[in-house]
Amino acid sequence: MPTLAPSFMALILVIFLVFYFLSSAIRILREYERGVVFRLGRIIPVKGPGLVIIWPIIDKLVKVSLRIVAMDVPAQDVITKDNISVKVNAVVYFRVIDPTKAITEVEDFYYATSQIAQTTLRSILGQSQLDDLLTKREEVNAELQKVIDFQTEPWGVKVSVVEVKNVDLPIEMQRAIAKQAEAERERRAKIIHAEGEFQASQKLADAAKIIATETGALQLRFLQTLTEIAMEKNSTIIFPVPIDLIKPFLEKSGEEEHKR
Repeated sequence: MPTLAPSFMALILVIFLVFYFLSSAIRILREYERGVVFRLGRIIPVKGPGLVIIWPIIDKLVKVSLRIVAMDVPAQDVITKDNISVKVNAVVYFRVIDPTKAITEVEDFYYATSQIAQTTLRSILGQSQLDDLLTKREEVNAELQKVIDFQTEPWGVKVSVVEVKNVDLPIEMQRAIAKQAEAERERRAKIIHAEGEFQASQKLADAAKIIATETGALQLRFLQTLTEIAMEKNSTIIFPVPIDLIKPFLEKSGEEEHKR
């Protein structure tokens, strides 16, 4: 009996060591994960996805996700090129394309990308005017994406999209922009009204020329006007007398006065 106890303890120790070895050596990486393995401090080829076996104590595995990350850039105080202070925030979409560089070239690629995005946001928007920031949003986004991606490329990080979300203006500037927009709408309304008057006058002039060529056209127009008035069920109808009807009487009266 005393001889069985040491052997039993040894068996338990062996089982524990085997279990520890298997739990430390076997790793399972998802489809979107890769494993950067350091063997005795030196990097070896990337592992995964699926079942990965490493040497405990000798190897150290660092998991890296290859999925696209949506990172929110906090609101930044920006002074535009035309000296207007605004608060701007954005969102950056990026992913790791080289796990080895993402681990070995920078301490924390997520934090580094966030800092680069904040500084680039202040720098690029500081070179733009407020009108460009509000109306040329796509061009500003493209410039931000280009600059940030150029700086993160050595880290194995690809920035695919940068979108400016909100531009917070001071109250005074909002009022000024509202007045400008109102004045612009009034200007457009006046131009449209003037163009309508001009086109109407042209049409009236053309109609007058056509009516002047035919003596009966004016009389037909009078009759049409009477028809339109009669449909309104008015109690009083003003009948316009054509000048052509009284023109012979006027000419005869003029001749008699001339004879006298």
